[in-house]
Amino acid sequence: MNTSSNQTAVVPYLFFDGRCEEAIEFYRKTVGAEVLMQMRFKESPEPSQCGPGMEEKIMHASLKLGASTILVSDGRCSGQPAFQGFSLSLTVGSAAEAERLYGALLEGGQVQMPLTETFFSPRFGMLADRFGVSWMVYVAPAAP
Repeated sequence: MNTSSNQTAVVPYLFFDGRCEEAIEFYRKTVGAEVLMQMRFKESPEPSQCGPGMEEKIMHASLKLGASTILVSDGRCSGQPAFQGFSLSLTVGSAAEAERLYGALLEGGQVQMPLTETFFSPRFGMLADRFGVSWMVYVAPAAP
């Protein structure tokens, strides 16, 4: 994530409530996410940040997904993650790539809108993955 003093970036930060390591592996496998940085609670210079039993949980990680960065954490490990009111949007170059990514992210998840041709895209669909994160998969139409 490269930001200069006169450049602002909005970067999603997802809290997986104890399932972050599983999520990182899932996103590595399904969408090719690359781990740029990862820190466990036991590695924190401030021991107060680590509650009992959280030593091995992910305090902070940075994932590169294409040209984007997503930050992730286990948070307070208080139960099931709750992702509401937003979607991560994947823009891909082909219908075949959209179908591959949609199918991979859907493993253990739920269809919100089937991947199909629309008036604005050769392929568009929405799903919630196995963690409850909402995704939109979109193929940008070819320029006229």
